[in-house]
Amino acid sequence: MPASKGVYKNLLELIGDTPLVNIRHLTEKNPGLFLAKLEFTNPGQSPKDRIALHIINDAEKKGLLKHGSTVIETTSGNTGFSLAMVSLIKGYKCILAVSSKSSTDKINTLKALGAEVHLCPANVEADDPRSYYEVAKKLNKEIEGSLYINQYFNDLNAEAHYLTTGSEIWEQTSGKITHLVVCSGTGGTISGAAKFLKEKNKKINIFGVDAYGSVLKKFHETGEFDKNEIYPYKIEGLGKNLIPSVTDFEVIDQFIKVGDEESAKSARDLVKKEGIFGGYTTGACLRAVEKLIEKKEFKKDDVIVMLFPDHGSRYLSKIYNDEWLNEQGFEKIISN
Repeated sequence: MPASKGVYKNLLELIGDTPLVNIRHLTEKNPGLFLAKLEFTNPGQSPKDRIALHIINDAEKKGLLKHGSTVIETTSGNTGFSLAMVSLIKGYKCILAVSSKSSTDKINTLKALGAEVHLCPANVEADDPRSYYEVAKKLNKEIEGSLYINQYFNDLNAEAHYLTTGSEIWEQTSGKITHLVVCSGTGGTISGAAKFLKEKNKKINIFGVDAYGSVLKKFHETGEFDKNEIYPYKIEGLGKNLIPSVTDFEVIDQFIKVGDEESAKSARDLVKKEGIFGGYTTGACLRAVEKLIEKKEFKKDDVIVMLFPDHGSRYLSKIYNDEWLNEQGFEKIISN
């Protein structure tokens, strides 16, 4: 194929270089400039494209993968989509152990990409043999020559964001960023981006977003893994019932907790106010920023970057479905 401006070999060349967009309703009414990094504009509609490509490229360089090899991972949906997409383009089989709280839209999308999906119960302990962590480990042992991505404990996860996401944000803001707000699940995105930014300016404030029902915030503050913090919640791809080694708690200044209903409402408000069709975790990130505004965290010259990680099309059966909202008791969102 002849080289030409704007023509790419495949989707993988479109990963990264995502835009920063002014969130007008926040900037116009509050001190500071509020910018959203739209990670759902990656071809796989999430920042997980970055780690999928980086980890698989690394495995290829090490000779761990060959055409027809099997890639295995645990996922609440977004990492699975990215891995399925990258595997499909590169000629690998993809097997995913998926949390049962993942939306039907996500699961159907994974299957459409040719991934083999093993649905695992969400509300069990991490070491339960039925958990998606243990199911993935078992599959890795059973399938000879398979590659287990293991995003929660794979340093390449954070490295992908150190090499790309952090540097992009620094360049896009001309080094003027003062605050970064990122939802923390595996912790790869926030840890990698924060490490790069802190090396440029240690005064940049890094806020992690955690879910009620997750252990991350308390662990960050006390160093204690408290099982009593764990209970079921609806937001996908946010928070954890274990401590991922990828998460670098030292580069995170503070965690903000958000809940299921308020995050769903913020996502739906975002569409109405900005035309940005974000997912559940995007709503969680926005809600965290709204809480920080309420606490008067920001000043006039601050530049606040929020990372919006997921697209609303993956939640049509959930937060954008009035029936589902009713089932959860979130009726107020519908009336608004």
